[in-house]
Amino acid sequence: MSTPTVADVASGYRAAHTLPLRVELLRQLKRRRTLVMGAILAALPFVLVVAFAIGGDPGGGNGRITLMDTATASGANFAAVNLFVSAGFLLVIPVALFCGDTVASEAGWSSLRYLLAAPVPRARLLWSKLVVGLGLSLAAMILLPVTALAVGTAAYGWGPLEIPTGGALDTGTAAQRLAVVVAYIFVSQLVTAGLAFWLSTKTDAPLGAVGGAVGLTIVGNVLDAVTALDQWRDFLPAHWQFAWADAVQPHPEWSGMIQGTAISVTYALVLFALAFRGFARKDVVS
Repeated sequence: MSTPTVADVASGYRAAHTLPLRVELLRQLKRRRTLVMGAILAALPFVLVVAFAIGGDPGGGNGRITLMDTATASGANFAAVNLFVSAGFLLVIPVALFCGDTVASEAGWSSLRYLLAAPVPRARLLWSKLVVGLGLSLAAMILLPVTALAVGTAAYGWGPLEIPTGGALDTGTAAQRLAVVVAYIFVSQLVTAGLAFWLSTKTDAPLGAVGGAVGLTIVGNVLDAVTALDQWRDFLPAHWQFAWADAVQPHPEWSGMIQGTAISVTYALVLFALAFRGFARKDVVS
């Protein structure tokens, strides 16, 4: 009598059909932290409108006009200011949360080993969680400027994007440039996503993965402020995080964004590879 093979025992099993993206997406969307983060990002434009209403319209200091000074010029300016004030830290949090909490939380709930015993291949599990985590991170970055544009238009009117250095971008061009800005901010945050995801495969504590990614991102920002490092700062992702400002100029400059994209993608690919490699060999007991 022949020994039954895996195909005989589970003829309907398809590794590629385990843990579908839609199932993982619905699981993550229903979590409280997703709803809370979405509410915080959606509330930021309203907070800034109230702040400007209480403090008065921003004005240039010492004759120097910055992007913040043009916040109330139009809805497009208001959306750009929201991205400016949040890109350095606030938008780091949802990326670290969605990518750092995803695997570690399963381990913390002691459900990770049951997912793998379903059986869901390890690479498939990580792939589903990474895609959903990055998707939610991108959605968070889109939510903020879209909400800001709607709130800013209602509060300050629809108009061109006024540039602090002079000139303006018509509404169509401004919308395209803001879309480029959002895309670049997302790419620049891939390093944080990679750190969070890698740490998530190393620990059973979601807070450790999320906090570790945020902490290392802050360290990168601090190192970038050390001018003594000189040209070494060019290899820090934080050095290029505001290169998107060159895109909202009458004549955009892309070199900084190209360099920043190359640095971020390189770091991210290495970190994602480490996560997959380490998790494939990990002894999962929780």
